[in-house]
Amino acid sequence: MKVAPSLLSCDFSQMGNEIVRIDQAGADMVHLDVMDGHFVPNLTIGPAIVKALRPYTKLPFDVHLMITDPLDYIDSFADAGADIITFHLEADSDLDRTIEKIRERGVKPGVVIKPATPAEAVFPYLDRVYMVLVMTVEPGFGGQSFMADMMPKVKAIREEISRRQLDVLIEVDGGVSAKNIDIVTEAGADVSVSGTGVFKADDTAAAIRYLQGFRAE
Repeated sequence: MKVAPSLLSCDFSQMGNEIVRIDQAGADMVHLDVMDGHFVPNLTIGPAIVKALRPYTKLPFDVHLMITDPLDYIDSFADAGADIITFHLEADSDLDRTIEKIRERGVKPGVVIKPATPAEAVFPYLDRVYMVLVMTVEPGFGGQSFMADMMPKVKAIREEISRRQLDVLIEVDGGVSAKNIDIVTEAGADVSVSGTGVFKADDTAAAIRYLQGFRAE
């Protein structure tokens, strides 16, 4: 299991140092939540912050766009240093054009689905994306409770990826912690996004290793 700690739960006054902390603790990626106050009822960071944080680590920047018109911002986030850009199927931008734009910029594309969106909605795009992100909370705010009833959706997407012999990662985001990581793993996820479960842990490195699947002997 790859672990992508969400900066939504970090100390915003120390974001650079927080990235260094999770890097040294063994994180696999850095998850950056971008919200526009329109697609979701919250405002977070933009390209300027992503660019300012880029020098703090060589870990991949996993940028999750929770915005109404992601196509309009692909260039900005690619220029800022995004390695992966995921955007919502429920957004207004043309999906095919958005995927193609991300690929043109040399960035890995991913699609995201909210809890109410069925697994089958991503099937037509599986051969063109690097990753599928399944939300296990309603997008917009950190610290929400994990929705275990999203796991059948993860399983369905994993089965379709396997059936078509594709190489696509499945990421799960929302309330992931040591309490539920086993069912996330069993469902077939490859990447877990954890904010509170990492940044608020007493031992950051131990928390990351546990999510990755390393258990104390």
